[in-house]
Amino acid sequence: MFPAVGIVVVIVMVFGGFLVSGGNIEIILHALPLEMLIIGGAAVGATIAGNSTRELKALGGGFAKVFKGPRYTKQDFLDTIFLVSRLMKMLRTDGPVAVEPHIEDPHASTIFADYPKLLKDDTLVHLICDTLRLVVVSSGTLDPHAVEDVMDNAIRTHHHEAIRPANTLQTLADALPALGIVAAVLGVVKTMGSIDQPPAILGAMIGSALVGTFLGVLLAYGFVGPFANRARQVIEGDGAIYHVVKQIVIASLHGHPLPLVIEAARSGISHSNQPAFADVFDGMRGR
Repeated sequence: MFPAVGIVVVIVMVFGGFLVSGGNIEIILHALPLEMLIIGGAAVGATIAGNSTRELKALGGGFAKVFKGPRYTKQDFLDTIFLVSRLMKMLRTDGPVAVEPHIEDPHASTIFADYPKLLKDDTLVHLICDTLRLVVVSSGTLDPHAVEDVMDNAIRTHHHEAIRPANTLQTLADALPALGIVAAVLGVVKTMGSIDQPPAILGAMIGSALVGTFLGVLLAYGFVGPFANRARQVIEGDGAIYHVVKQIVIASLHGHPLPLVIEAARSGISHSNQPAFADVFDGMRGR
């Protein structure tokens, strides 16, 4: 909702201010289609040239994140704590044999089945199952610090890939002002070719040329740049859920008491999604 509101505010304030100041909107409207064709076409072409098919598909997902917002809510973070804690408790009390069926086939697991939304996140499921598989096959002899290094590497690799749409959007935002100058220069070239025309006609042509610079800057700092920032916020916010998994696993492997495990998981969650300690502790006591 907020991205759409922001778009409307930018358009109304920029063009409204121009009209209130006595500007002639007809010049902008007349030049807008061709300037957008030049700037937009160049931006699309440059984006295609600089990215693979995979990155281009991810870019579409990045735009979707801007308008859909975060994937995970406070309840999802709470469910993640419950899910991983149940598995670690089973591993500790019942042994590797009991937990192995759940991590080998999570889609058939009665524990994972209680959290269908989390089960749809392949990265989350693999992070949990692959890590616990290491613990199971090692018969509990793994150094927790070594497990933490493996999990950090997995999370870092995922983040590097997940953040690419935001980086691509930011690269596009950085290029748009220069592409606007390209459009403006072409307009000036066109104007110089008509230098024998009356001043009124030349003025209109120069005004149309400057629309290119205006659009490039407006698109960069009024739309695409903020979109890149919003996409990065959403991606990083959702990525915190993987750190919750890591904190529970590592704290449990260190043999820390339950309250410390809970706090290790909660401490890495932003305040907007951070469940209360009592909610986590009370929920875990019934599981």
